[in-house]
Amino acid sequence: MSEKREKFLKYGNIRLTNALDSIRRLGNLSNKRAYDYSKTDIDKITSALNKEVAALKAKFSEASKKGSKKNSDILI
Repeated sequence: MSEKREKFLKYGNIRLTNALDSIRRLGNLSNKRAYDYSKTDIDKITSALNKEVAALKAKFSEASKKGSKKNSDILI
């Protein structure tokens, strides 16, 4: 396996795990006994997350168009 591939898998797994943990912690804010929030607040959070996921997909899509190889390894 190439050094670039190894780095991608290493850092990809670390960053994905951190991102998923952060999203789970956002979910903890749904506890109405501890927090007060409105539907607008929820919409802002989910909209920001959706925008970032769309930007992530666009970056990988653009990189694929530039000739990146596809690999069958799956993160995590």
